[in-house]
Amino acid sequence: MDGARSVNGGAGRAVPARGEAPGKGEKVADWADGRLGLYALAKANMRKVFPDHWSFMLGEVCLYSFLILILTGIYLTLFFEPSGVEVVYNGTYEPLNGVIMTRAYESTLDISFDVRGGLLIRQIHHWAALVFVTGMLVHMMRVFFTGAFRKPRELNWMFGWTLLFLGILTGLTGYSLPDDLLSGTGVRFAQGAILSVPIVGTYLSFFLFGGEFPGHDIIPRFFPIHVLLLPGIMLGLVVVHLILIFYHKHTQYPGPGRNEKSVVGMPFLPVYMAKAGGFFFLVFGVLTIMGGIASVNPVWAFGPYRPDLVTTGAQPDWYLGFSEGLIRVMPGWEINAWGHTLQLGVFIPFSLFPLILLALGLYPFIEAWVTGDRREHHILDRPRNVPVRTGLGVAWLSLYVVLLIGGGNDIVATHLHLSINAITWFVRVSVFVVPVLAYVVTQRVCLGLQRRDRDKVLHGRETGTVKRLPHGEYVEVHEPLSQGQLFTLTQHEQEPAYEIGPLVDAGGVRRQVKVSQRVRARVSRAMFGPETRIEKPTVEEYREITSGDHHH
Repeated sequence: MDGARSVNGGAGRAVPARGEAPGKGEKVADWADGRLGLYALAKANMRKVFPDHWSFMLGEVCLYSFLILILTGIYLTLFFEPSGVEVVYNGTYEPLNGVIMTRAYESTLDISFDVRGGLLIRQIHHWAALVFVTGMLVHMMRVFFTGAFRKPRELNWMFGWTLLFLGILTGLTGYSLPDDLLSGTGVRFAQGAILSVPIVGTYLSFFLFGGEFPGHDIIPRFFPIHVLLLPGIMLGLVVVHLILIFYHKHTQYPGPGRNEKSVVGMPFLPVYMAKAGGFFFLVFGVLTIMGGIASVNPVWAFGPYRPDLVTTGAQPDWYLGFSEGLIRVMPGWEINAWGHTLQLGVFIPFSLFPLILLALGLYPFIEAWVTGDRREHHILDRPRNVPVRTGLGVAWLSLYVVLLIGGGNDIVATHLHLSINAITWFVRVSVFVVPVLAYVVTQRVCLGLQRRDRDKVLHGRETGTVKRLPHGEYVEVHEPLSQGQLFTLTQHEQEPAYEIGPLVDAGGVRRQVKVSQRVRARVSRAMFGPETRIEKPTVEEYREITSGDHHH
């Protein structure tokens, strides 16, 4: 028929009928598809289904705050001058007129007071950095507690962990660029930690600062690292991270219709894309409001950095308080031998900071080795059903909070009118005690929640309605759970812990057992043994309870 369109059965696309000229848009689309294969790629991914749960927005907060960081950072780069050359200030902020400062600090003041919108962009940039690191930590904790790091997502976990580590380093370098008294104090702190490295510490410090501290090279060297090197690496990791999310089937919380082979949710285009676009502008709007009404890092109030001064109450951004707390509460141990001094009071906590983060990064591989599980997992765990993992995560967070208190021991002492020595000793003891208590309490809470789930499956949900039986007994009426609720509470697997097996075979020959196997068996029993879980109700138990033939 004239004007009708035929369908290409191989590609499934509508093409012009004979005698009808294709439109300009179709020509461009055909040209691009013939060279890039965009149609097949779009057809495979644009309708990809994504689960709908509020916790998945945590990753989006990280992505959008990172994009906002790039946009605001580009704007600030146009006006910031990364120079350690000293000048005499004579600008808009009169209290500092006549004060000697570096050109980096002077340009920061110019951005804050003379560039149109400069102070707002500066504060949005700083708030976005704080939200970015916070979002990454909370997002990783969500992934950790739900077991979303299991096969096939171990590499994606490592990419996320690397992004968190690089985000902390990027924050440190950016925090130091204005060269105000507060950031200079932080750089001095970092330089002291570098000097504690045995043998090569002095050489590393001289190389980084271009001579004796503070030198004139630290800001020009931090600038390309902050605006080019680290953001470039992070941008590449973000792209790979997103590609793997698309490639792997998306994780989802347990529920009706959800299993390892199907995903329940909404298509990427247009539903998820529209929601994501709206959420981006929401994040941008909230950060803009925060930058407009909440002052952060007012460098003019601190003044330029001078090596002979230290800011009262100097505190790093929260994500670096962990490392500072380690060093502040560590006893001042040192070893003097052969004309050299080894500052253990600084070097040990300086080494512990990356080691603690490394343990978090390697956990997926440790758990996979302990369980020996090689299957793919697309259904998330409920944290209560894996009490040991949940307890370890809470213990790690409690350690972070304790060390954050140690990093701000002077602020805590002045605001709460306490002795700084008492706070220091409290932190020293709590470093060993609080994580253990947090682990024990969390594990017991998880086991209690498992018992409650078991009781709900067998007896139903409490309604609050009390009835009196003919013989005078009062009982509460329980409402049976729906099939969907029963499935959600009982879908999790309870695999037995790894065991070595009999040490002597049928022929009476003693087997050779490796030390690694013994360690694996003990760790597996501690993490997934019978004492770490409440057995799920069986079908027979459920039928016995609900049949009406029981005498309970």
